Amino acid sequence: MSAIWINKVVVKRFRSFPSASLSFDNPLFLVGRNGSGKSNLADVFSFVSEAMVSPLQAVFDRRGGISSVRNRSSGRSYPPNLGIAFEFGSVNGVKSGRFAFEVKALPNYGYQIVREQCLVCKKDGIRWWYDRSKNWRTNAEGLTPALEDSAICLPLVGGDERFAPIFRTLSAMRVYSIEPGKLREMQDPDSGVALKPDGGNAASVLQELSRGEGAKERMAEINRLLETIVPATQSVAPKKHGNKISMAFSQEWGEGKKLNFDAYNMSDGTLRSLGLIMAVYQMPSPRLLVIEEPEATIHPGALGAVLDLIRKASKTMQVVVTTHSPELLDDKWIQDKNLRIVTWSEGASHVVLPSDATRKAMQQHLMGAGELLRSNALTHDELFAGEDDLQNGNLFEALE
Repeated sequence: MSAIWINKVVVKRFRSFPSASLSFDNPLFLVGRNGSGKSNLADVFSFVSEAMVSPLQAVFDRRGGISSVRNRSSGRSYPPNLGIAFEFGSVNGVKSGRFAFEVKALPNYGYQIVREQCLVCKKDGIRWWYDRSKNWRTNAEGLTPALEDSAICLPLVGGDERFAPIFRTLSAMRVYSIEPGKLREMQDPDSGVALKPDGGNAASVLQELSRGEGAKERMAEINRLLETIVPATQSVAPKKHGNKISMAFSQEWGEGKKLNFDAYNMSDGTLRSLGLIMAVYQMPSPRLLVIEEPEATIHPGALGAVLDLIRKASKTMQVVVTTHSPELLDDKWIQDKNLRIVTWSEGASHVVLPSDATRKAMQQHLMGAGELLRSNALTHDELFAGEDDLQNGNLFEALE
């Protein structure tokens, strides 16, 4: 594994979450009812990843401005600033790390960065950091970026080898909510090196995967997975239509019986399944992959194969899945440590651990996660009371 593991995310006043602290296992399943806030939590990863490669103003604008992103249900005793922190674990010479920022809303949809902090601790004991608030402070010699109140600093210094591991990890997070209609349409070709969040360039990704070293073995594995999820579908391949590109599917049964279909003839479940496979197999691989409700439009009998795909992906990247499907959680290897419960109460979303009763039932193999969810017995720890939830984790560290 070449990526820095993300151990924890702390969120302050982001969308429906006044405060949240999400610790990780791999894979991690975020379970909750419709409207509980699962997609809002997934958007934390999209928001930060986009902010690494796009101006922060554009990231806010794509979401309707800072007023649509910032949670406004917090009490008056707390500043209504939006904040996010990522804590990193140990891998490839880095012992630990942290990146955090806090944003203050201004009149007329404006905003400014109140504080930003990045810390990298090497395994040899060397620590590199910067801390930006009213003044710029750092122990990294020669690091003097031109700062703007409305711009995050890390994208400016991410090329510096001391902070590059943090930047590369955050910019390589991917969140997917596959829309079968996008895969069904004729697509404009692109480089195919990164699947779009809705799967809208899956044909280009498939074309890129069918080229170069190891392409034959790679495509054979993709076709095998697709057939496991969608029986009788033997293969899929990119297909050019003038200046557009689509996908062609081949189905076989019996002796010599074969039919070819274009993507617009295929079911939503088939196209969603292919989108999930492309999300896992795209090159370069994401450092962290978030998949929203993979069970949608897929037959319950095929969800075991989808779960195998998720488990395979977790061997090379961190995987987070949002779901409310008991069938997706039925495999016995899913333990209580793989679950977080997202719930909505009194106008706010929360992310909490399974309750003691749930953990004991799973640890003693009395009931699995799917059975507990199906019987409405997948319960969670008690929520923090009121504004005390805002103390659920700190954004910043003391660096000196």
